[in-house]
Amino acid sequence: MEHKRKKISVIGAGFVGSTCAHWAAAKELGDVVLVDINEGVAKGKALDLYEASPVENFDARVMGTSNYKDTAGSDVVIITAGLPRKPGMSRDDLLATNAKIMREVCTGVREHSPQAVAIIVSNPLDAMAFVAKEVLNFPRERVIGMAGVLDSARFRSFIAEECQVSIRDVQAFVLGGHGDTMVPMPRHCSVGGVPLTEILSKEKIESLVQRTRNGGAEIVNLLKTGSAYYAPAASAVQMAESILRDQKRILPCAALLDGEYGVKDLFIGVLCKLGGRGMEKVYEVELNEVEKAGLQHSIGAVKELVQALKKLSL
Repeated sequence: MEHKRKKISVIGAGFVGSTCAHWAAAKELGDVVLVDINEGVAKGKALDLYEASPVENFDARVMGTSNYKDTAGSDVVIITAGLPRKPGMSRDDLLATNAKIMREVCTGVREHSPQAVAIIVSNPLDAMAFVAKEVLNFPRERVIGMAGVLDSARFRSFIAEECQVSIRDVQAFVLGGHGDTMVPMPRHCSVGGVPLTEILSKEKIESLVQRTRNGGAEIVNLLKTGSAYYAPAASAVQMAESILRDQKRILPCAALLDGEYGVKDLFIGVLCKLGGRGMEKVYEVELNEVEKAGLQHSIGAVKELVQALKKLSL
């Protein structure tokens, strides 16, 4: 029986996409295809990355293209295509343009990789995942949004910095939509197994929660000309790795809910088990009143976005 290498296609060769290709190739998750409407950029970045393989000693073929035929039979497709945010823009301001791009991309993916798991990174995330699901028409296990891993990583990095401890000993996760309404869960955070609420004051935790909510905007305002890409790309690739290697990691992802938390047909950030089949299970966490209210608020914001989307496509 022929054993074939895994194949990861990354759509969009901007900063996030090319950094996804970099992490995926360096981790030897499989061969990487970088796709962009600007073929020269996709080919140039792919070639440059492949030429790093003898130095970094990774075995992965990396190719660039503008043709979806080259992505045929992908195991995982990471979609980063779309406009990034500029200072003063919310993720929602990107809705119309990025929805159009997402429709085009997903048509190509559906045609050439009907068995793939799609990881959506484009903003506004929860709405773009909804568009992708509509066009791809894959089961919910195979369309997931990357947001929670990134938001949790930001939260964890801020906690580690504040407590002056190794990042490895900080556990934390974030629920809800990706953006200002996300719901960090300090009650479920721990430092070396000790609840965060026993280590930091309520005020300190609240300020870290706030910084996490604004994590993307903080970087947009510093860069001025684009948005974050190292941590978003690393987060998408962590999800891809859990799927490709069937690791069964429990990661916060935007999943299409089917009754969990009383929600149907919306992509909301929840804890998911990611394995070889994609999103294999949604975990429902017991919430207190404050967390419930936060999640309801977040669900409301995602609903509004999806309604705005539906108006656009009329």
